[in-house]
Amino acid sequence: MTALIRWGILATGGIAHMFANDLVQNGHTVQAVGSRSQSSADAFAAEFSIPTAHASYAALVNDPEVDVVYVSTPHPFHSEHAALALNAGKHVLIEKPFALNAGQARQIVDLAARRNVLVMEAMWTRFLPHMARIREILVGGTLGDVRSLLADHTQDLPDDPEHRLNALALGGGALLDLGVYPVSFAHAVFGAPDTILASASFKTTGADAQVATIFRYVGGQIATTFSASDTLGPTTASIIGTRGRIDIDGVWYAPTGFRVLDNLGAVLETFEPAEFTGRGMHFEALEAETLIRAGKISSDIMPAEESVAVLRTLDAVRAQIGLRYPGE
Repeated sequence: MTALIRWGILATGGIAHMFANDLVQNGHTVQAVGSRSQSSADAFAAEFSIPTAHASYAALVNDPEVDVVYVSTPHPFHSEHAALALNAGKHVLIEKPFALNAGQARQIVDLAARRNVLVMEAMWTRFLPHMARIREILVGGTLGDVRSLLADHTQDLPDDPEHRLNALALGGGALLDLGVYPVSFAHAVFGAPDTILASASFKTTGADAQVATIFRYVGGQIATTFSASDTLGPTTASIIGTRGRIDIDGVWYAPTGFRVLDNLGAVLETFEPAEFTGRGMHFEALEAETLIRAGKISSDIMPAEESVAVLRTLDAVRAQIGLRYPGE
C-alpha cells in the first residue's frame, strides 16, 4: 500500500457531493467516481476534478487505481454495493446507516474479515473534534457515574410522497435517516441497551415521521432519543452524571460546541466549535486512511461490530413500532 490513499466515490447523490467536496478541500485524493450513467459520472468528475469517471459501480470497484470506496447509495443498497467493493478487494467506508438491518450488517462485517480489508460506517459525528473531547471527558471521570443521555434529531423535511426521505422502498423515514444519530450516540456512551421502549407516528406513505425511544441498560442507566422528519426542534444532546453534565449545542451531531457543568450549574469547561475547511466529513476519511496505512480492518472510534449492534437496536425499535421495509 502506497502512502497515498486513493478514494473512489460510489454514486453521485447529495451526500456524495458533500463528502467529495470535503475531501478535495482538505487535500485528500479522489481518484475515481462511479455512477449508473456516464453522463452523471462525468459531471461529478468535472465538478471535483476527479481523474476517472466510470459508467458503472462494477467498473469503479475494479479500478486498480482505487484503494478505498465510499458507498453513498440509498440505504437498501448499502450492503449490496459494500459487498461489490469488498469482493474486489477494496477497503470500504459506508454511509450511515451501515445497512438496512442487522442481518445485512453482519454479512458485510464477516465478508470484510474474510477479505482482510477495512470496513467502517461513515457516522461522521463520531470523528468530529467536539466528540473527541467528549470521549476524553467521559474517560476522565469529570461527570462521576454517567447515568443518562438525552438526544434529539429533528428536521422539517419535504412532505412530497415521492421524495426519497418518505419512500419506504428506499429506507426513508425519521429512524434510519435521523434517529440513527442519537441511537448511535447512546451506543457510544452506554453500549447496547438491555431493554427498549419505542413509539412512533407515520406519514401517509408508511414512512415513520416521529420516533421516540427509551433505552435502559444493565447498570440502570437510561437514554432517551427522539427523531422527527416533520418538525424542527432544538437538536441538542446532554450526557448526565452524578457530579455534572455535558450540554452539547445544536446541531449536536455536526461540528459544534458544548459546556461541562457541575451539579450547581457552574461551568467547568467550554468547548468552542473547531475551525477547519469544509463541513467536517473529512475527519472520517482521515480515520479510514490512518487505519488502512496501519493495516487495521476496524476502527476503535466506530467499530464495525458496533455498527452491527446499532442496527440490532434499530431493528428492535422497528419491531415495536411495526416498521418494515419492502423485501425484508
